[in-house]
Amino acid sequence: MVQSETISETTVDQVSNLKHWIYDYLLDLGVTESSAAYLNMLVLLIGLIIVIGIIDVIIRRILIGAFTQFAKRSKTNFDDLLISNKVPRNIAHIIPLLIALEFVPDVFADFYNFEILIEKGLKVFAIVLTLWIARSLLNTIKDFLKTLPRFRDKPIDSYIQVFMIFAWFGGIMSAIAIITNIPFLKFLTGMGAISAVIILVFKDTILGFVASIQVSINDMVRIGDWITFEKYGADGDVIEINLATVKVQNWDKTITTIPTYALISDSFKNWRGMMDADGRRIKRALNIKQDSIKCLTDADVERLKKIQLIAPYLDKRQSDIEKYNTTNNADKTLLLNGRNLTNVGVFRKYVQTYIEKHSGINKDMTIMVRQLAPTSEGLPIEIYAFSSDKRWVNYEYIMADIFDHVLSAVPYFDLEIFELPTSHVIVPKN
Repeated sequence: MVQSETISETTVDQVSNLKHWIYDYLLDLGVTESSAAYLNMLVLLIGLIIVIGIIDVIIRRILIGAFTQFAKRSKTNFDDLLISNKVPRNIAHIIPLLIALEFVPDVFADFYNFEILIEKGLKVFAIVLTLWIARSLLNTIKDFLKTLPRFRDKPIDSYIQVFMIFAWFGGIMSAIAIITNIPFLKFLTGMGAISAVIILVFKDTILGFVASIQVSINDMVRIGDWITFEKYGADGDVIEINLATVKVQNWDKTITTIPTYALISDSFKNWRGMMDADGRRIKRALNIKQDSIKCLTDADVERLKKIQLIAPYLDKRQSDIEKYNTTNNADKTLLLNGRNLTNVGVFRKYVQTYIEKHSGINKDMTIMVRQLAPTSEGLPIEIYAFSSDKRWVNYEYIMADIFDHVLSAVPYFDLEIFELPTSHVIVPKN
């Protein structure tokens, strides 16, 4: 320690002797004292800048080279990320900055006001440099965590942005305190008077911060989730979650930006449950014209028995119905009496059997064909099932394949699909 102090004092003495030597040399050349002082200061300043520049380049190359060599031998990619985020480059500026702070008083010994101004500038730069280093380290940590499966879908950007906002706020306050020569604590106390203004200015940031924490804790949205947010016209995958916004890449490849706090203040749909499930739901109805619904005669039943999927069902149901009607002495001269099969009921059974045997349907999940309440547009027959393939293109293909077949099967049951009248079916009045 004593030896280090001795070396430092020797270096300062050498600079001091050099300073006086330049000043005396200028006086010997006949330069006035005032001009000699300015020229002396200018020469020393240029010399200091050159020395600091050379030292900065040397240290930067040494640090980057050392980090690069270490990264090549290391198995982890953390050190590679340190280099890509310029951590060694920013750290290399520390020593030149300390040298500048050490020798500025000697360079500006005859110009006290300049000395104070430059020292304040260097201290402010030290604050900025500290923030640069902190940001580089945090970005490195962020990039590294995103390579880990358990952190890949977490809103790490939000937390880093929050930390950097507070860091920059503290840095700006410190810089102002240095420039104004007001102690930091006293300056910070004075800031309490305008805290309401600060809260108003950073309202969105505060809301975003609170929202990002709630989103993360409640696991409402992850990066990669498919969400639908009708209010903002978003329908696609979440590609980024940060403090202020959530970016969604829609299926048409456009980007929708949503305020983070909207995720907790408004309603949206997250399709993650469907993606994590064993199937993707098919829920679609076709409308049957109600005046095409009828009871089936024996001839109709015999004709429908030619449809292989429902032939066993029709045999059993016909036998049960005949037994019931015989037991109850039903007068079958009128078709409505007793129990009967209907074309829409047989059609529902056919569709149910067809879907149960379809290769694209998950048989372990709910499969149902049901009637909904009749409307002015007919009787809805809804298919409710889950496709085994959740990929969008394949899902749409499976659903289309089912409805292609079902729609084409409707006429075989003497049923009709409801459609609104067009000019082709409306008969004009004479």
